Amino acid sequence: MGEIIKRVKGIRVLMLTFLALSVWGCKQEAPPADDVVLWVPYNDSTEVAANADHENTRMRYKLIQSKVLDKNDVFRPLYGEVSKFTEEQYEALKPLILNQDIPGLQATVAEGKLTYEEIVLFYLYRIYSYELDNSTTLNTVIALNEEVVEEARLRDKERKDGHHPIYGMPVLLKDNIGTDGMNTTAGSLIFAENNAADAFIVKQLKAKGAIILGKVNLSEWAYYLCDGCPVGYSAYGGQTLNPYGRRIFETGGSSSGSGTSMAAQYAVAAVGTETSGSILSPSSQNSVVGLKPTIGLLSRSGIVPISSTLDTPGPMTRNVADNAILLDAMMGSDSEDPSSVEKDFGKEWYGELSSTDLNGKRFGAFSNLVERDSIYRNTLDLLRSEGAEIIVLDPPRVAMDGFISILNLDMRADIPAYIEKNLKNTEEISVKSVADIMTYNLQDSLVRIPYGQGRFEAVVSDTITTEELQGIKKTLEEKTRAFFNTAIDTHELDAILSINNYHAAYAAAAKYPALTIPMGYKESGEPISLTFIGKQFEEAKLLRLGAGYEKFNSVRKMPEGYR
Repeated sequence: MGEIIKRVKGIRVLMLTFLALSVWGCKQEAPPADDVVLWVPYNDSTEVAANADHENTRMRYKLIQSKVLDKNDVFRPLYGEVSKFTEEQYEALKPLILNQDIPGLQATVAEGKLTYEEIVLFYLYRIYSYELDNSTTLNTVIALNEEVVEEARLRDKERKDGHHPIYGMPVLLKDNIGTDGMNTTAGSLIFAENNAADAFIVKQLKAKGAIILGKVNLSEWAYYLCDGCPVGYSAYGGQTLNPYGRRIFETGGSSSGSGTSMAAQYAVAAVGTETSGSILSPSSQNSVVGLKPTIGLLSRSGIVPISSTLDTPGPMTRNVADNAILLDAMMGSDSEDPSSVEKDFGKEWYGELSSTDLNGKRFGAFSNLVERDSIYRNTLDLLRSEGAEIIVLDPPRVAMDGFISILNLDMRADIPAYIEKNLKNTEEISVKSVADIMTYNLQDSLVRIPYGQGRFEAVVSDTITTEELQGIKKTLEEKTRAFFNTAIDTHELDAILSINNYHAAYAAAAKYPALTIPMGYKESGEPISLTFIGKQFEEAKLLRLGAGYEKFNSVRKMPEGYR
């Protein structure tokens, strides 16, 4: 643990304690976790003041560290395991793990050069190193699976040929996804004791041997609580920060922790959720690969909802191959989700991605983006140089009237349904509706809702009728599908190309998939991504195209302070 301590520069007052602890190494058992102080809260007022005049008003923070989460509670249980893992071990494993994709990791394990236990300890070491240091913390990891090392040892013992490639891979989950052994807070204090069971996609992951490493922070209630507030903030986890520029660049949201944890390399893969932009935005802001699937490809049961019409989980990874593998591991029909479908992309379809050639592929590009973004223009030129054809489109304007009402009325119905189904045995949580949660929040507004609850207010006050809502859903789905289909069909396009989450609402209303992949960095250092949009259930096609693009334009780089 001594080497980790050297990295925990911000906790100077604990240095002597840690140095004393470091002498055990592997010679004897670590002391009882309850006796170890790994982290102390700090005064974040200086950092808050430094952001008071930030040009992005959403980044004028009121606080950074959580007012309620004690990181000692998160990190103590595994301290005994991590304290035995040395700096020498970490450095030796770096070339075998850091920046490697899942197929590469599995090959190294098969060669006997690496174990799943070592992979888990490597990532835990990074998490402890950066997240316990107040000068480098991203406020990303807010829960850890206390059995994770034992589970990794079991995967090593049971490993055999024929396992799904997700087997033995440590995965982080957005904290609105139900997970046994870790509470599912959705970032809210009222759900701090929500001990909901595994969501369907978590059961799928576990059945294939994935290791759930922990839970990560998010924009509270998937960014449907406050209006105009910082993305990546939750009352439970505090303010998530972007490793490419802490307090400089937004994290994107609402899957903020999923994006930042991938950028900082805290796990092999992460799972986010999206209603409209919540995977695409943080993936783009953190220079990682994010897929928002077609509604129904992945089950939503066991996930705290905004909208049963538009919600979906999705994979967030550092490369396209891992994204496809994680997607495949979560797929399957779920009888508890009315929108869930069974789709077969073919046996081990994810293994063919690297052979994709973009020669002759046809892409649509938006004229307004070509005019205003030089990185987008340059990327289109790169695609042309690889033999792709680019058709520049003048996008029609689509009125999204009523879109917010879909979210409002769905949430008003879906939150009570989630509580009824998942929180029956949780006595500490007595709320039954969004209105009840609002009342709870008002009892301590400084801690629970420092940025207000404007979107919750809209949820309870929206006057659209159920009949009107059905008409809105139908109209918007038809309009947005026409927006994409007209261009795709007329010009025989393989996909439409956008930037970041610019067309996320259109893809959401159409229920179409969107894949975002790092495209480069602005002069400021802020990441920017290229987004591929296709028709329903074209995920395999988009991932093949994405792999072809990634092969010749692999621009992702690690954030400077997290190498």
